[in-house]
Amino acid sequence: MAEGKKFGTFEGVFTPSILTILGVIMYMRLGWVVGNAGLLGAIVIIVLAHVIAVTTGLSVSSIATDKKIGAGGIYYVLSRSMGIPIGGSIGIALYVGTSLSIALYLIGFAESFNDYFGFGLAINDIRLTGTLALVGLTILALISTSLALKTQFLILAAIIISLIAVFFGTSNFQPETVQLLAPRHAVSMEVVFAIFFPAVTGFTAGIAMSGDLKDPKNSIPKGTLMAIGVGLVVYIGLAVFLANTVTTDVLISDYNILMKIALFSPAVVAGIWGATLSSAIGGILGGPRILQAMSIDKITPKIFGKGNGENNEPVNALLLVFIIAQAGILIGELDVIARIVSMFYITAYGFINISFFLESWANPDFQPTFKIRRWIGLLGFMACFGVMFKLDTLAMFGALIVIGGLYFWLQRKEVKLQTNDVWQSVWENVVNKGLKKIDEQQVEKSNWNPNIILFSGQSDHQSYLLQLGKTVSGRTGIVTNFKLILDTSNSQPLKKSEQIVKSEAFKELGIFGRQIKVSNIYDGITTIASAFGFSGVEPNTIMMGWPKGLENSKEYSKMTQTLLYLDYNLLYLDFDKKAKFGTYDTVDFWWRETDSKNAEMMLNIARFIIASPRWNNTSIRVLFVNNNNVDKKIIHTKIYKLVEDLRVNVEIIIINNAVEQKPFYNLIEEKSKVTDLTIIGIPNYQIEKQAEFVLKTNHLFETIGSTLLVKASNNFNVLDLDFAKRN
Repeated sequence: MAEGKKFGTFEGVFTPSILTILGVIMYMRLGWVVGNAGLLGAIVIIVLAHVIAVTTGLSVSSIATDKKIGAGGIYYVLSRSMGIPIGGSIGIALYVGTSLSIALYLIGFAESFNDYFGFGLAINDIRLTGTLALVGLTILALISTSLALKTQFLILAAIIISLIAVFFGTSNFQPETVQLLAPRHAVSMEVVFAIFFPAVTGFTAGIAMSGDLKDPKNSIPKGTLMAIGVGLVVYIGLAVFLANTVTTDVLISDYNILMKIALFSPAVVAGIWGATLSSAIGGILGGPRILQAMSIDKITPKIFGKGNGENNEPVNALLLVFIIAQAGILIGELDVIARIVSMFYITAYGFINISFFLESWANPDFQPTFKIRRWIGLLGFMACFGVMFKLDTLAMFGALIVIGGLYFWLQRKEVKLQTNDVWQSVWENVVNKGLKKIDEQQVEKSNWNPNIILFSGQSDHQSYLLQLGKTVSGRTGIVTNFKLILDTSNSQPLKKSEQIVKSEAFKELGIFGRQIKVSNIYDGITTIASAFGFSGVEPNTIMMGWPKGLENSKEYSKMTQTLLYLDYNLLYLDFDKKAKFGTYDTVDFWWRETDSKNAEMMLNIARFIIASPRWNNTSIRVLFVNNNNVDKKIIHTKIYKLVEDLRVNVEIIIINNAVEQKPFYNLIEEKSKVTDLTIIGIPNYQIEKQAEFVLKTNHLFETIGSTLLVKASNNFNVLDLDFAKRN
């Protein structure tokens, strides 16, 4: 097994990367690319592919110089920045892509090897040669990683010699003119790009060896970017050379054209075999380390995390790589595998780029020593998914569905790491910028986005108050439930971490929970109402149960005065413990001339109620007490204009009360006795009459079901309900 040796930039990153870049696609398909796309088209394809490679290389290099890089390469980087669900889902995709790329390289090797020795080019012949090569390379990797890496120096020398032989060769296929654009009979540019793209994925071979590097933070940026840069120069130079040396028809039809034009063809043969075999070795060495790292993080079965020897060689993971690579070899078609590998890699690269963008944008602790512009990551992300969409939309959605499925599976698995991921920073940044935007906006009276402080107390029916609180807050409103712990001894307050209350009920409803110690319940409510919140999301509504038995309480009276002075919307629920909310079928809104502000708040509450799943089939009635003998048609028309924006059928009932002059509460008792929820406005009254108001309201609540009392703040518009003065 391998010795406990760590590798430097050249042997650990640059060499495995450049050998994979200058691999099977360069020798076996670059001429075909130039023939089908024309010289300009080929250069566009090469440059576009390298835009993705360069942006991804820059992104991963920047992340690598910020975080401690462990074994697993790109998977390790993503899981420590984006979190386990994304890191794991992309890591699995990258692992499968790396394993299949081994098959790509060995099929290319088999094509050249069989053609050179005349062993036959039938699909079964290719499969046999590819399988034997895979077995030999796997044995080499099992013997020694160090030995496998050292063979790469000989292969690199062979590639350099082969390129010299090609550039100094002669051609019997000299074109009369250079074909700049794609010929009519050419394959589509999308297919050409998909087959070419694996040529630029080789830079991940060095990153995958991160756990075996002496100094990954220094070696990964240098080695990766050097390999990508050298590869770009070689590919463009070779494309220009081929376009000027060989006719289009020959480039398209002859995959072995480089051997035929070379100064010394055996040198090209050695280069092809060396490049394909070394690329396969890169995958055989890198792929298992990705799987091993994921298994150590408990994403994949722990059996693949076990290693042998001083260097913890991933033998079990290597055997699974062998199986996947063998499955690819059995496909036997280089072009088919190239397209599959492209999708896996482009998807992974897209997420690597967005990972860097989010890290640099949102994470205040992101301080890489290798600094690049933030927009580079965003450009790489858009380029990846733009290319995927153009190449194969169906395959792109398929890849996203597979990765999305892996993501949600890992989320449910709840694998935890002792490390922060970037998403918390992202949300904090979004919230921070959103709050600043909200704070800059002038508050419009016509828009009410509820931010409710809820005092639900501790009772058997607390859940119903929580439920209604969430209902009247709407889809975007905020509800914070406060539990007040009475502590008359004035002991130490709760720690900040202890003040946060989490429960399944709160989580299901989307309610925030807090608890604090108070020496007096009413003073505690006043203090919270005065101090809780911050710019941008100031609470605007207080909600609590109806205060039965407190009609003579001076403390309650003082609290009410303070809440009115602070200009909160007030919501009091009297909950019918027997009927509860009935069947959630009927809601009555009671209006009178004094509800000029309350009426608009009730309309907003109505909008939120009918949008709630529990109340979506409810029948709403607006009942108006006509104490001044105004024409019912006039009242009906004006109320209809107010409620038509609800976009639901609202029954408007006008109760003529000019003659009988029945008390308001008596009318409510008659009309809303069996209503599931009755909503009534609290009139303006002097605080010294609070006791009288509470007693009358208590009597009302004895005869009707659950009732919500509403007192609107000055932020609501005045709806003129005094119709008498207009007639």
